[in-house]
Amino acid sequence: MINKKLPKDWKIVKVGKYVISTKGKKPKRISKEKTNECYLPYVNIKAFEKGIVDEYTDGVGCVICEEGDFLMVWDGSRSGYVGKAIKGALGSTLVRLNFPDLENNYAYYFLQSKYIEINTRAKGVGIPHVDPNLLWNYYLLIPPLETQQAIVSKIEELFSELDKGIEDLKTAQQQLKTYRQSVLKWAFEGKLTNENVKEGELPEGWEMVNMSKVIEKPKYGTSKKCDYTIKGIGVLRIPNIAKGIVDSTDLKFAKFDEKEIETYSLKEGDILTIRSNGSVDLVGKCALISKKDEGYLYAGYLIRLRPIINKVNPKYLINILTSIDLRNQIEEKAKSTSGVNNINSEELSTLKIQLPPIEEQHRIVQEIESRLSVADKMEESIAQSLQQAEALRQSILKKAFSGELV
Repeated sequence: MINKKLPKDWKIVKVGKYVISTKGKKPKRISKEKTNECYLPYVNIKAFEKGIVDEYTDGVGCVICEEGDFLMVWDGSRSGYVGKAIKGALGSTLVRLNFPDLENNYAYYFLQSKYIEINTRAKGVGIPHVDPNLLWNYYLLIPPLETQQAIVSKIEELFSELDKGIEDLKTAQQQLKTYRQSVLKWAFEGKLTNENVKEGELPEGWEMVNMSKVIEKPKYGTSKKCDYTIKGIGVLRIPNIAKGIVDSTDLKFAKFDEKEIETYSLKEGDILTIRSNGSVDLVGKCALISKKDEGYLYAGYLIRLRPIINKVNPKYLINILTSIDLRNQIEEKAKSTSGVNNINSEELSTLKIQLPPIEEQHRIVQEIESRLSVADKMEESIAQSLQQAEALRQSILKKAFSGELV
């Protein structure tokens, strides 16, 4: 509760005793197409959050919401998320919230200020949902309408400045991404280690080869079922492939015999690549195995690429696999209309790569790391600033609804 003396024309209420809430219903009749009978948009989470209507109903037995009504996601991973409705039949996972006699945006920002807490304290096994005991027991500070409008105006003024700062940070992020790709492009055109490189030609001593020339036969991972509770060996999966390295924070385990351990073993310098995913952006994403990763095995949606050390520097290979040219090759081979994108070991083996002499590869890796280490530090600083911006947004809302903003 707000522990401060309120002006005489202010009041404080419990949300549950003030707000009027209505849960949506699943219509008996739904059509994927808009027809004369099913003409009313069914406001599911996609329609509510993104404005994309992909289902329609006749409205019989439905809860109707009007444009501008407040809706909250009640069930699912986004529970507690709040926004404004479009006109239609209210979805079964949504709740309409009406705050009588309240400035619309004042209520909207109040609900926004509670999202993180509501979402992280959701109830339910399997499908999370909003905890009514939490939501209905919030205290809502209600000043006069004129003061509500002043608070909303101040929030929007501060948010506008904050959003401009966030936009600038995201622009800088995109510029660093472009710079990163430029460095890789220069590297694999030979421009980082050769003074005079003719456009469209490889430097002397370089050749264009299939990747099969510099790796052992690619090896698929194990299909054995893994779990968090099994006492066995850690198995790397798609979530463990992160920005060129292994992230072992989300690790599952399985038991293996000696032959299986030998088959799916990893050693420093190996590269794991994602072979199949619903998102084509993830197919071909790689991680370089370091010394500390050698005790793990790897799962079936990954392929092990083992560089032939006297032919290719593993760091050279993983860098070239993240370049735009190789990404284009991978996505062209992997893209599918079935919803699951896939690249197999043969297709990986036929990827075309620029291959300089091994000594020059070592120099190229040094040049890349020298340039990109600066970019990495800048990206880390930007990421921290973006986190601080979101914390500041929550701080502004907290002050607004404790009477400290105006």
